[in-house]
Amino acid sequence: MAKIDMAGKKIGKLTVIKETKERNKEGRICWTCQCECGNTVDVDGKSLRNGNTKSCGCLQKERTSQSNKTHGLRHTRLYNIYADMKRRCENPNRSAYPRYGGRGIKVCDEWMKDFQAFYDWAMSNGYKEGLQIDRIDNDGDYSPENCRWVTAKENNNNRRDNVKIEIDGEEHTIAEWERLYGFKRYRLNRAIDRGVNIKQYLGQFQRRNENV
Repeated sequence: MAKIDMAGKKIGKLTVIKETKERNKEGRICWTCQCECGNTVDVDGKSLRNGNTKSCGCLQKERTSQSNKTHGLRHTRLYNIYADMKRRCENPNRSAYPRYGGRGIKVCDEWMKDFQAFYDWAMSNGYKEGLQIDRIDNDGDYSPENCRWVTAKENNNNRRDNVKIEIDGEEHTIAEWERLYGFKRYRLNRAIDRGVNIKQYLGQFQRRNENV
């Protein structure tokens, strides 16, 4: 069989440098490779060609370290939030399922398949102990673009946004009234907490849109 020149090829994290003078115990040609981590390693050509060897060994160490890290997070509050999020969207036996999975709310594929992806998003987007996950669009899925971290009080206010409020025979949610009048809903929620009449509050604003 003709020798296959591997010099210069990139396989995984390895760049093949040159053929070695030594053969492995099966008599196969070996190649000296430079790994992205800086180490050099001799690998037989067959292992390179079939993709069995893609690093000097550091790749497996990274995967093991990542797996241990993820496993170590399984007893944290954040992992419980993640697990509960999946259960209420996927498990019909959960009491919350009708309000989530039962009406089509899903967990995005990125998070559904990988807790680490959810963890990385949470750490980069303001997660702290005591905060709760909240969907910006109550009819949207759990995904990076539709989720945020809020306090329990803010979460309760956001749920209030979906309650229908009738004014002069016209009924809308707070979110819909917001789009009609252009106010900030958190300000209205504060006003409601202070006992301000909603109709009087809306009277401060010019109605800007006939459609919601």
